[in-house]
Amino acid sequence: MDHHTGDTLGQALEVSDTLSPRVVVELSQVTFMDSSGINVLLAARRALSEAGGWLRLAAAADSVLRTLQLVGLDTIIDCHETLHQALSN
Repeated sequence: MDHHTGDTLGQALEVSDTLSPRVVVELSQVTFMDSSGINVLLAARRALSEAGGWLRLAAAADSVLRTLQLVGLDTIIDCHETLHQALSN
């Protein structure tokens, strides 16, 4: 996830006119994430929280999870090992 794909993800994560939106982003196919991806996730988390909802991340590869941990994103966005866990909590 980089500046080439960030806009597409950002558009997919936009929530307008949705009451208490709940979004899970499944990351198993993501092998790289730079600051563009991090910024998209932060913006989505903020928008979802302001709308009374939440954002969860699921099944991040080790390299992506490490990036999330380095910037502390894993402490403000719920990260789950599997999609099933993210959907059932």
